[in-house]
Order: sequence, then C-alpha cells, then structure tokens
Amino acid sequence: MKKSYSRAFTLIELTVVVTIIIVLFAVALPAFRGALERAKATKDMNNLRQIGMATQLYMNDNSGVLFSTTAGSWMSQLYSVTAATPKYLSSWNTFISPFDRPISPRTSSINSANSAVSYGINGTAGVVGISTDRISKPTAFIVFAPAQASGARVTFQSVGNTTTQAALASSANVTVVAQTTNPGNQTVTGGTHNSRTKINALCADWHVENMTWSGTGPAFTHTTDPGSDPDAPFRWSP
Repeated sequence: MKKSYSRAFTLIELTVVVTIIIVLFAVALPAFRGALERAKATKDMNNLRQIGMATQLYMNDNSGVLFSTTAGSWMSQLYSVTAATPKYLSSWNTFISPFDRPISPRTSSINSANSAVSYGINGTAGVVGISTDRISKPTAFIVFAPAQASGARVTFQSVGNTTTQAALASSANVTVVAQTTNPGNQTVTGGTHNSRTKINALCADWHVENMTWSGTGPAFTHTTDPGSDPDAPFRWSP
C-alpha cells in the first residue's frame, strides 16, 4: 500500500511569496491613496457646487445681493436649523469638506455648538452685502473656498452653533482671503490636495475650479499679477 504525502512550502518558497505580496502591496497603495484623494477632491467640488446653487437661490429671492449684512452668518442664511422651515440647503454636511476630519471640540453632527464648517466666503471687505453685478470679472472672482487653519497638514478649525437658528445666525462668518482664513487669521501653508499643490474654489460665475495653490502660473494665492496671471487682481477683489 502506497502512502501519500502532502508537500509543504519550504522556507525559501514562503519567503518569496511573502516578498511578492509586500511588493504588490507597495505598488498598489499609492494608487489606492491617489484614487481616494481624487474621490475626496470630487466630493469637495460637489459641496462647493451645492453651496453655489443655494447662494444663487438666495440671491434670486434677495435682489441679487450676496447675503445680508444684518441677518447673521452667511451659513445661517443658507441653512435652517428648524427642518419645518427649510432654507436653501437641506443638509449641514454640505458645509463639511471630505478633507476635514472634525475632532473634539469640533463635531460633524448638527445640533451642536461646535458643528464643523470647512468653507469660507471671500473675506474681502464689503463682499457680503454687495450686488453681484458689481463683480467685474465673475469667471475669476472667488466666492467660496475651503477655509483651512495653519499647520503642516490639512486642518480646519471653523465652527457654527447649530443648537438654534438664532445661535447659528450669531456664529462668526467663516471667511477666506488668499493664504489667510478666519476666525484666527490662520496663515495656510498649502492647498487641500495633490500634495497641497491644489485647492478647489467656487467663482462668481458659479463654476468650481481646481486651482493651483501657488507658483508662477494662475494661482489661488495671487492677489496681484506676477507676470503670468492677468486675472490675479480680480480674484480677491470685486
């Protein structure tokens, strides 16, 4: 009677298999991370588009004016804490960028005194309350963009008080101006994605642009023309 034996892996064979798996993982991981970042950038653009559509609806009801200077924060003019009286955005999550990871005391939940806000309105003096027909170049003028905090990594710090509509109205307006965001006058060190070389911005013609953060070409941080960005003077001032 013949005995059958099952052949086991040798140590060398096992080492080769493990090495191949590690190499494949090392090759696949950057591609996976890149795909995840692209998905976040797309979601970020969609959030800005929804904010833009809500702002357009608001202006249609308010003679083309870019928010009221007396009705509280721009967030409260778009979003209603009371579901029975919806405004122009139905979900607070639209204000939270996929690049934003709220941690205590900030939260991603509504009905909180520290509800996260990731986006800021152009903080140029006098922008809130102006009629959009005063914007000389809508295709270049930035209305909304991610409002980051300072730091080597992409971080956010802005909050809105969504416990009541009155509390939300009294929340500080979240603004963004080139490399400085409020509250806190944070000097930002880069964009939100592509190794911090890119950032999304919503312009006054309501298109969302994936912009270069800085450099010699057209860039988010340019406020004057460096010789390669003729639209720079129109980007942050109407």
